[in-house]
Amino acid sequence: MAITGDQARTAHLLRRFGLGASEAEVDYYSAGGWQKAVDRLLNYESVEEPVVYGDEFLMDPDGRMIPNPRLAQATCYSWLLTTTRPLQAQMTLFWHDHFATSSEKVSNGPAMYRYWQVLQTNATGKFSDLLLAVSKNPAMLYWLDNIENLKGRPNENFAREIMELFTLGEGNYSEKDIQEAARAFTGWSYAVSINGRTRPNRGEVPVQRHEYFFDVLNHDGDSKSIFGQVGPWNGDDVIRILCSLPRTAFYLTEKIWNWFVYPNPSKAVIDRHAKVFMASGLEIRALLRSIMLDEELFSDNAERKDIKNPIDFCIPTLRQLGFGAILTAQLKDYSLENYAKGRSAMQVGRLAQISTTAMGMELLTPPDVSGWPSMLQWISTSTMVERMKWSDSLFSNQRGISQTAVLAVAPVGATGMQVVDNILSVLDATIPENKKASLVTAANDELGGKKVTRQNGSTVASQVARLLFSTPEFQFM
Repeated sequence: MAITGDQARTAHLLRRFGLGASEAEVDYYSAGGWQKAVDRLLNYESVEEPVVYGDEFLMDPDGRMIPNPRLAQATCYSWLLTTTRPLQAQMTLFWHDHFATSSEKVSNGPAMYRYWQVLQTNATGKFSDLLLAVSKNPAMLYWLDNIENLKGRPNENFAREIMELFTLGEGNYSEKDIQEAARAFTGWSYAVSINGRTRPNRGEVPVQRHEYFFDVLNHDGDSKSIFGQVGPWNGDDVIRILCSLPRTAFYLTEKIWNWFVYPNPSKAVIDRHAKVFMASGLEIRALLRSIMLDEELFSDNAERKDIKNPIDFCIPTLRQLGFGAILTAQLKDYSLENYAKGRSAMQVGRLAQISTTAMGMELLTPPDVSGWPSMLQWISTSTMVERMKWSDSLFSNQRGISQTAVLAVAPVGATGMQVVDNILSVLDATIPENKKASLVTAANDELGGKKVTRQNGSTVASQVARLLFSTPEFQFM
């Protein structure tokens, strides 16, 4: 049966296109009907962000940029917890996977964070603008070796990946297209301007101050033939040509559908949405609206069928338990003057980073150019152990952040049944009645037949959550 009802459909939209279906968010987004939820998700620019993560979040107390990527990672995780723009967050994650660039090579945290901001800013605009901004970003130029792409000595790495991974998909171009495109991208590099003078990159890892630089002396300005179009093309021209090809619209539509709806859709489904995408001039927002309004999104093929990746497993639970609201209150007036307090508050982001990494997904560090795995690849014996251990991170008395989570689901005086009902409701979980009964039994055993006290609240909440997190049903969204 298809998903029906405004709240049920809104919850499904928020699981797939947001950061979890908390009770408050379902009420807010579903007001006026589920189609209004689509509008509210898409028109996120009208929603003010409570915390703006500026350069001060990447600095030490003396105002110097910290090159270690850990602080940039914590900033990304913190934004996921505090943002009031969940669709922008999910699209940033999608593009981070699509344009996979890693701090394993681009080892400067502020440079990687600039890259992340490019994905944020262009998350739902025109794909051509996003592709151009990504291609000229120093992190990408260094990651795919275009700084080594020089006139007379072309490096084909970026030219190959922009076709194979970013626009067309494998097998939809020729080796000649790659060779000619590589010549077009010669001279694309980055530089630092100092006292009005530009100092071009000499192969060093980019830093926050580096900006795109067109090294005209190392650009091949001769004629090139790319997909049958002949001219003295440069990199901008290659991107224009790629974005004009219907195959690009189809490839991106299929990849977005696979990420947000379900894998291996029919060609007819993708054709329908790709035509909308192409007609819009590759406006990402238009494609998303088309998919969100498709009845197929609410079919049995989609409901609770998509396995949560580690971000979708950890970030929604933190937000649903109130940590996002607490972090917002602590960071909304952040400055270097209250550096210690801000860094302490961001430990919840660091906790999420540690746990998602153990589950196989670390922001700013995808495993390779093809991004992260998907679906059943997220589930193994070791990652399931980490998913179960997430309950200890949330509710253990040894954690400084645990009391908020405990009070949300196991207030003093609650029975075992009430603790289970609270956890299922707050964490948007649906499990069979026999498994719910097992959770209630475990809660009652932990309580010794009594009610929750200040002393046992965290242990009973952790035990119930651990069992819930181990169920097959909780792995799906």
